[in-house]
Amino acid sequence: MGPRRLDLAVAAYTEAYPRLVAATAEYVDRVRGIIDEAGINYLSVTGRAKSPTSYAGKARRLLAADRAADPLSEITDQVGVRVITYVQRDIDAVAELLAEELTVLDDRDLGRETASEGRFGYASRHLLVSSATGEHPAYDPVQCASIQLRTVLQHAWAEFEHDIRYKGSVPPEQVPDLDRRFTLAAGLLELADREFSAIRDRIQEGLQAREVHDSDVEDPRLGAQDLATFLAGRYDHAGWSRTEHYEWMGSLLLELGITSFDDLGEALRAVDSQAVTAAMGYHHPPGAVRRLDDDLLARFGEAYVGLVGNRGRAEALRERLARVGDR
Repeated sequence: MGPRRLDLAVAAYTEAYPRLVAATAEYVDRVRGIIDEAGINYLSVTGRAKSPTSYAGKARRLLAADRAADPLSEITDQVGVRVITYVQRDIDAVAELLAEELTVLDDRDLGRETASEGRFGYASRHLLVSSATGEHPAYDPVQCASIQLRTVLQHAWAEFEHDIRYKGSVPPEQVPDLDRRFTLAAGLLELADREFSAIRDRIQEGLQAREVHDSDVEDPRLGAQDLATFLAGRYDHAGWSRTEHYEWMGSLLLELGITSFDDLGEALRAVDSQAVTAAMGYHHPPGAVRRLDDDLLARFGEAYVGLVGNRGRAEALRERLARVGDR
């Protein structure tokens, strides 16, 4: 196995570890920002740099299988990011988004691979991405990240299965029954994922028929739930956004002096929303809050860019404004 090669690889990794921790934090912020800007709903975006202990174990197994292997370049999950969404459709949208903003070196849909073999089991989409540009960028631990995309239910299955198989102690005679039960659970969760998607679609259709209520005296902002209802009616094919994004948008509307849905409707009356969305050139359906964000940008131009709540994203807003013109 070459203990000397293993020791050198682990020493080099340990030295690079602080840079990988910093790179992980940057990737988490970047991935979260990409998804937030698109208005896609998600549960969490987290990250970790592989610990030196975990790296040493993986490098040992790699060199045991192939003495000529190079752990520093072949262990590609040194920087890891995990995105957990609520439904499968959002995983596909996030994958498309990341492909637009980053260079994808590898894309494996392990759930699809398992299904193609006629089985139920581990379901997770794994992207290896790079922030480097160019036609064929090489793997670089600091510039690259391994990104896992899972639904909430896929994540629950994977975490429980990993905990039982790798941390538990299962008698050999119980392994076949354990495998059967995990397979059954995976099939049920896949069905549940489909039902969750259907439930979300049904609720979104119902939102379009609900009445909305203006803000109250104590909090002049338009409420998140009523704003979600209003946007479901205006953008009937747009996906849900995160709850905090509706709240954030309520604060932006307050800065614009908009505290009623009549005011909001009047402000948007002259905006051709379909044309604005087409001008943005999305390759995926943007979320409801992102649609409103675009329309307000087209309606108010630089006045919208300059809002206090938009501090920190003025440059990105001006790039988007250039696509539609200051209307």
